[in-house]
Amino acid sequence: MPFSIRPSRCFPVQCSVTYNASQLQGTGTVWNVSLNGWCLSGDLPLHIGQTIPLTVTLPNQHNIFVAAAIVRWKRDQEYGLETLVIEKQAQSRLGQYVTHLVERSVEVSLKNQSTNDVEQW
Repeated sequence: MPFSIRPSRCFPVQCSVTYNASQLQGTGTVWNVSLNGWCLSGDLPLHIGQTIPLTVTLPNQHNIFVAAAIVRWKRDQEYGLETLVIEKQAQSRLGQYVTHLVERSVEVSLKNQSTNDVEQW
């Protein structure tokens, strides 16, 4: 597999997901999210290059519908998907959620940094 740089940062999450493949519905968990991709595990096998629709339920109970995502990699029952087609409103909700994750990450980093600074004194 060739090396490639991710176009956007991934954040750890734990969200439920449903997806359709081969006229069957799978369920699982999204473990990582970015503005253009997902890492998920599920009960319905997927194949690299396969394109599927999926619905992710964010912790705030908003659903994000992705009309088409392509499987870029797999490891056992874990899959990396790139978003191909998503409506503007869903993309906006996803953007707001990722912005929240960025802000939370910065707050945690600053808190850890100030704790480390205090411990050094």
